[in-house]
Amino acid sequence: MVNWRAVLTGFAVEFVLGVFAFALPGVGHAAAGLVGGFVAGWMADDGVWGGVVHGFLAGALGGLLVAVVVLVLGVLFSATGLLPVGLLGLGIGAIALVFFGLLAIDSAIAGAIGGWLAAS
Repeated sequence: MVNWRAVLTGFAVEFVLGVFAFALPGVGHAAAGLVGGFVAGWMADDGVWGGVVHGFLAGALGGLLVAVVVLVLGVLFSATGLLPVGLLGLGIGAIALVFFGLLAIDSAIAGAIGGWLAAS
């Protein structure tokens, strides 16, 4: 069973660290995903597999939020005529969703480590 408190706490850690990660582009965002996934896996205290699941969900929740924001802003700017129609429309939103879903893998790996350390 999914411990949503652990997932939401891991997501909050990723979000807060992700805001400060703009000081170290690339490295900072990867570190935010690792720390947030670790926190989610450790808080779930459900072994390695539970840590993977909780870490992945925390990372994917952040990725889903970013993808929805990109999609809404793209459609809004295209509808108002500020950008050409389709430039930031559904194609970029779908790509963002896949991209940030794949970025949740590092959170899942860190969640496995957190779950393993919490269980032992």
